[in-house]
Amino acid sequence: MTHASEGIPLRQLDLDTLLPYLDLHLMGAMNGVRLFKAARVSWAGTPYEQDFERLRQEISEERTFLKRLIKSLGHRPGVVKMAAARAMSVVAGVDPLNPMRRKASAGAQLELEALQSLLKGKEALWSTLLALSPGASATAGDAVLNHPVLVQLLEASKRQQDTVARVMTETAPARFLRY
Repeated sequence: MTHASEGIPLRQLDLDTLLPYLDLHLMGAMNGVRLFKAARVSWAGTPYEQDFERLRQEISEERTFLKRLIKSLGHRPGVVKMAAARAMSVVAGVDPLNPMRRKASAGAQLELEALQSLLKGKEALWSTLLALSPGASATAGDAVLNHPVLVQLLEASKRQQDTVARVMTETAPARFLRY
């Protein structure tokens, strides 16, 4: 099969390896939504509360997109995996890194670093999917990896990381410097 306008052969997606990978990212997205909700609670009453609420909403929307993508590939995530993800997201909601919700603690720093790691993983997901659809659409039956949408998701992930990095940088002195 070739792309009509360019004569470039379109390759079929290997769903046997792609779908488990997407399932794992969906599990991570479930946890990410809970962790960003916990961060919003941790930072309630500060200038950063709205940043974390916005990030939670964006990640929730991206999780919905990922669910639709997985469904469009004719797959339904495994019941055991999703149950494990729900259990992990409950733990994430308790916020084991910063259970006291203290902004001036090492736990707050670790919480921010964990959020940064989740966002970096999500960036890797969108980059990987973009590599599967360089400039055109890769197909699997009727499912399509939409290149422009993936580019937007990748850019959003980088902006989200910048937001968390800004909070980390602006609040680090309160955690680690004595006055």
